[in-house]
Amino acid sequence: MFIDPHIHMTSRTTDDYTAMREAGIVAIIEPAFWLGQPRTEVGSFKDYFSSLVGWERFRASQFGIKHYCTIGLNSKEANNEALAEEVMDLLPLFASKGGVVGIGEIGYDDQTDAEDKFFRQQIDLALELNLPIQVHTPHRDKKAGTSRSMDVLIEQGARPDWVIIDHNNEETVKEVLDRGFWAAFTIYPHAKMGNERMVEIVKQYGSERIFINSSADWGISDPLAVPKTAALMKEQGISDQAIHEVCYLNALEAFGKSGQFNAVDWEMGNGVDQKMQFEGNSILRGGQTPLVEGANGNIIK
Repeated sequence: MFIDPHIHMTSRTTDDYTAMREAGIVAIIEPAFWLGQPRTEVGSFKDYFSSLVGWERFRASQFGIKHYCTIGLNSKEANNEALAEEVMDLLPLFASKGGVVGIGEIGYDDQTDAEDKFFRQQIDLALELNLPIQVHTPHRDKKAGTSRSMDVLIEQGARPDWVIIDHNNEETVKEVLDRGFWAAFTIYPHAKMGNERMVEIVKQYGSERIFINSSADWGISDPLAVPKTAALMKEQGISDQAIHEVCYLNALEAFGKSGQFNAVDWEMGNGVDQKMQFEGNSILRGGQTPLVEGANGNIIK
C-alpha cells in the first residue's frame, strides 16, 4: 500500500484515479493550491475549499481511494493582500471540517513581506486548531527560503515534529532533518527531484522523517510517482521496511497527528459503490454500468 500525501486531484482525471488504485495507492492528501492563474474574488476560494472537502473527496471514493486535504492560502496568492485578508476569514471554517488533516500548503514563493505576514498568521491558526503544518518551500532561492521558513516556524512556536517541509532537494534535506522537521520530497518527471535522485537521498540519509509525494497537478507531473519510486528503490537494494516508511508510514505518522488520518479508514480495503451520488451528481455518464465492489475487491452484483 502507498500514500501520496501531496497531490492535486482537482486537476487530474478519472483515468488517473483508476491507475492510482491499481498501483496500490490507498490514501491521498490534496493541499489547497493555486489554479494556474490568480483568483480575483473570495467566493472562488470558498467554492474551491468546498470542493476539496466535498466533491473531490466523493470522487476519490468512487475509485476506492480515501481523500483528505489540507486547507490554506498559498504563498503565491498571498501577495494580493486585500483578497488574502478575506480568505483568512474563511480558513477557520474550512480547516475545522471533516477530512482536513493540516494547514497547507503555506510558506514562501518570492519571499515578500505579504507572504511572510500570511505565513505567520496561518502558522498561528494551525497552532490554535492543533493541526500539522504543510510548508511549500520556494522554487527560487530554495536553500535560503527553506531556512527562513524553519526560522519563522520556530519563532511562531511551532514544534518541528508537527511540520512537513515539502519540495526538498539535496541542498535542503540535511538542515531540515537536523532541525527535527519532516522532510517531504516531490518526485517530478524530468525536473526537481527525480526518482533516481530520491533513491540516493534515502541511501545517504535513511528513511527516518523522510517521505515522498507526486504533487501531481495541472502541469507535467506523474500521479504514479510514489509507486514508481518505490519500485526503483527496491531494484537498487533499499530494504522493504525503508520503502514502507518513505512511501507510507512516515506520511501516516506526520499527518496522523491531526486525529483524522488513520490507517483503520483503509486497512481493511476501500470498497466502491458507483451507484452513489454527491448532491445529485454521479461520476458516471449515460448508460454506464456502476461498479459496486466490496472492500476485499469482490464485485457485488
